[in-house]
Order: sequence, then structure tokens, then C-alpha cells
Amino acid sequence: MTSLLLQAFIYLCAAVIAVPIAKRLGLGSVLGYLIAGIIIGPATGLVGSETQDIQHFAEFGVVMMLFLVGLELDPKTLWAMRHKLLGLGSFQVMGTAALVMAIGMWFGLSWSVALAVGLVFSLSSTAIVLQTLNEKNLMKGDGGQNSFSVLLFQDIAVIPMLALIPLLALPELMQTADHTDGHATYSLVEGLAGWQVTLVTFAAIAIVVVGGHYLSRPIFRFIATAKLREVFTAAALLLVIGIAILMTMVGLSPALGTFLAGVVLANSEFRHELESDIEPFKGLLLGLFFITVGAGINFGLLFDDFLLILGLTVGLMALKSLVLLIIAFVAKMRLTDKWLFALCLAQAGEFGFVLLSFTVQNAVIPPDLADTLLLVVAMSMMLTPILFILFDKIVLPIANKKQGKQDDEITEQGLIIIAGHGRFGQIINRTMLANGHKTVVIDQNAENIDGMRRFGVQVFYGDATRPDLLEAAGIREAKLLVVAIDDPEGAIKMVKHAHHECPNLHIIARAKDRSEVYKLYRAGAHDIIRETFDSSVRASRYALEALGMPHNKAQKNMDKFVAHDRNSVREMAAVWKDDVSNFDNPELIALAKNLSSQLNELMAEDQGELHEDLQDASPTTPDKASS
Repeated sequence: MTSLLLQAFIYLCAAVIAVPIAKRLGLGSVLGYLIAGIIIGPATGLVGSETQDIQHFAEFGVVMMLFLVGLELDPKTLWAMRHKLLGLGSFQVMGTAALVMAIGMWFGLSWSVALAVGLVFSLSSTAIVLQTLNEKNLMKGDGGQNSFSVLLFQDIAVIPMLALIPLLALPELMQTADHTDGHATYSLVEGLAGWQVTLVTFAAIAIVVVGGHYLSRPIFRFIATAKLREVFTAAALLLVIGIAILMTMVGLSPALGTFLAGVVLANSEFRHELESDIEPFKGLLLGLFFITVGAGINFGLLFDDFLLILGLTVGLMALKSLVLLIIAFVAKMRLTDKWLFALCLAQAGEFGFVLLSFTVQNAVIPPDLADTLLLVVAMSMMLTPILFILFDKIVLPIANKKQGKQDDEITEQGLIIIAGHGRFGQIINRTMLANGHKTVVIDQNAENIDGMRRFGVQVFYGDATRPDLLEAAGIREAKLLVVAIDDPEGAIKMVKHAHHECPNLHIIARAKDRSEVYKLYRAGAHDIIRETFDSSVRASRYALEALGMPHNKAQKNMDKFVAHDRNSVREMAAVWKDDVSNFDNPELIALAKNLSSQLNELMAEDQGELHEDLQDASPTTPDKASS
């Protein structure tokens, strides 16, 4: 027991220290986990023989990740993305796999081994790429959306890969292959004829699909009646674990079953609850999986063949970038999107670890070759942050110069600059134009811009958080800046710059919650609109009217509430602290209590007036008189 706790302490300590440092350095959490594993494994020897056993357990994080991917993929979403999925994704996977296979055969590998290697290397890192794109606010652009489509196709493509790999088994490796990974497993298909195995396999898949569609809802409704969060969490884990066991017993990948279950449950009313319950376990186990990968890296083999492995890694990334660039040119992406698309997907991915382990278990790839390929996968993932730095520091400035004509077109000196033309910015722009005001609108979604231009709306492409773009838009002559971008950190950065450079500029900003409101006030915004505040106020007015309050009284009541809330936010912003939780800020708590008391007194005045009005009106009310 003590040994188990000590090992758990070492793994958790490594993650808690290494991951925040890695994220602060811009390396991302996945690289942080890998580095943590390297430090406690090969570097210091704090962990050793138990790493392999822990990795088998941690691989369950990958299974949970596919379940969550499935939950996001209801049939309507898949159909809407069909062109990008089947176009960009299929060409990338098949093109990369074919080229790697051809090169492998040229180096003397058999066709089956070369094909397996091609499939492994055709995948990219979903964890690294999506997290980095979100951190750098690149997900909303066309480059980010196209990258997401390819990653999504790759995640789906893992399933047929897992079905195909056992068919590539080499007879000479069959006797030495470890099919159980050292763990006893019960099989439903052992000793059955081929047609029987097929029948049992399809029956298992049918159980997952049909059971998930017809049985999950009544079961989850029954569990929900207990109104205990931990019971629902236990049920969610039970669902994933049970499906994983069933798939293992019929010889399929657990990821296959959980992915199918996720897709089946994508339209369930319990989808969001399942996501919130599974997500913490997925994140922790996936992080543990990456730590064990780092701890299990064979540095002896790496140093013995360093130049070979480095050459294979760089060659792989160059090959994948070439394939992606060709696809980007065919798809007619913008210059910056082409390079982002090519560079961010150039690495091998976390599923490569899973597939390599699977190929060894099924006698497809020799263990010594798999060890080398494992290093190539890990090295490519560790080099990925360098590619993003390359994109930010070199590719992006050069590309912006080449497509600077679009930025230079922002020559109209409108008095109103609107940053962001989504559902929020569109309404403001239409209102301003309808009232005869000239606007300069900047947005980063090229597809949205093209659509707006078809309606005759002038929108300029660009990242509005860039100071030079704001200068080109005429911020020094403008009277009003509306910050409507869907990036909290970028919005705060923009407000700070605009307020510092143009103190007389009136700034209106959108916020998602109170913490963001406080940050924007501190940054210099004058008016801040919470996304759901106005709709909530209107709903509250409806509620008061439904409870008997006259319309004019209800409107007056909510006007007072809004005015009080506006003053309260300004006062609380002055004592709010960014580095301290609201619950640990005594000054903020005391002020909130005081303001809440003031609001109650303010509302009580209206209730008193309303009560007097109702009493005066009651004798003349027909129903009251008749009663």
C-alpha cells in the first residue's frame, strides 16, 4: 500500500510541477506530461518496472477521449462536415499512409509492415493540436477549422485501422506475440469458427448501438431520480467500462465500442451530464498515459541511433507537411491558413502509441522496430511546439506581408470600429448602419466574411487584437470601439491597448461572466455587456408580470435592478483581485453582502407600492366583490 501511494505521489507531483511550467513556456500540457515522464523515468529512475502496468491502465484515458469525441458527433454534425471530413481528412490519411508505405517498402519492409507503419504515421496529435489552437486563438479561423476536420476524420479512421491491423499479422511473429499483455482476459470468440467470430462481433456492436439508443435513456432517467451526482458519475463510468470490456471480449478495440456509444448518445438529453462527469477522469488518465509514455522512452536506443531517429522524425514531419500543403493548395486555402494547416498537423499522434502497442500484440510489427517508431512518434510530438513558434515568428509575418493588400484596404475612416462580426457584432453593425453611422468591421472568419459580402456588408479580414491592424482601421480618429470577439484574453489585450493609446475613445465590450467584466473594467472598457444579462433581465420582467405585477411596474422594477447592478459591478471591480478566488476575498464578499442588502431594500419599496396599489384596486375587482 505504501509503495502504491509513493508511486502515485511521484506521478502526481511530476505532473503538477512540469505541466504548468510547460504551459507557461508555450509547450502545451501534453508535452508537459511527456517531459514529466522523462524526468521521473529515464532521467532520475524514480519510476521503473511498474510503468508498463500503469500504462495499460492509463490507456483507458484514450478510450474515454474517443467516447467524448463520439458524444460531439451527432449525425447532423457529421453530415454538415461531410465535405471537409471526406475531402481533407481522407486525402490526408490515405495520402500520408500511401507515401510512408511506399518509402517503407523501398527501405526493404514487407508490404504489411510498411502499411501498418503508414497507418500509424498518418495520424496527428488531437490533444496537442486542439489545445494549442485554442490557446493561441486560432481555432475559429479557417486554418483551425480545417485542421479540426482532419483530426476528426483521423479519430474516426482509428476504428477501421484497429479492425484492419490484425489482418496484417506476420506468421513468423505469431508465436512470439503477446496477445494478452500479461493480463488474463476472458474471450467470447476463442475457439470459434471464422463465421461465428464475425457473428459474435456484429452482435456485440449491435448491443452497443441498439442498447445505447433504447436502453440508455430509461436507465439514466431512473438514476437521475436519485438526485445524487456521484451515482450518475458512477453510472457514466460503468457505461464506458462495460462497453470497453465487451469489445475486449470479442477481440475488438475498446475505443471502437465507446466511440459508437458516444455517437449513439450524442442526441441524448443526458449528453452534457455525461461529458461533465467523464471529462475529469479522461483528462487525468490521459495525462497519466502521456507520463508513462515519457517514462517508458528507451533513451539507450535513442542515443545509440540518435541521428537515425532524428532523421526519421524530421523526414516524417516534412513528408506530412508536404501532403498537407498539397491538400491546402487544392482546397484553395488562404496563405496563412495553408501554412497553419501544414505545420500544426505534421506530427504523429497519441493514437500512434496505441496502434504501435496494438500492432505488436497482433504480430504485425516486430518489437524492435516498434520501439524505434515509438521514439519517432514521441520526438515528433515534442518538436510540435517548435513548429507553432515557427508559424508565429517566421511564417505569419511573411505571409501577412504577402497578403498585406487586404489589411491595407482598411482605409475608410469610420468613427465606429467593430471587432468581431458574429451574432453579437452583427446586430450592433446593422443598428449603426441603419442610423446612418459609418462602421469599420474586422473579423477573422474568412467564411463568415465571404457570406456577409454576398449580402453587401463590408467586413475586413484580420486579427483585430493586432495593434497595427487597429491603427490601419483608424482607431486614433474613431469615437467608438466595440469589442465583440469570441476570445476573452484577446479582448482584454485589445481594450488595454486601445485605452492606453486613445484615452478618449469610448469602448464597449462583450463579456461572458462577472470575472471577465471586472478584467475589462480594469483594462479600460466603459460599457460592458454580459452575453446573457439582458435576456435574463427580460425573462425576470416576464416572471414578475406572470406573478401579477403590472407591466409598467415590472419594467420600472427591472430598470432599477439594471441601474443598481451597473453601479455594483463598478464598485466590485475596484476590490476584485485576479489572483485570488472570489470566495477568498473578504473585501469583495463584504461589499457584495452590502450591495445585496441595498438591492433588497430597493426592491422592497416597489413591493410596498405594489401592495398598496393592489389593496386600493381590490374592492372594485368583480371577482373579489362576488366572493
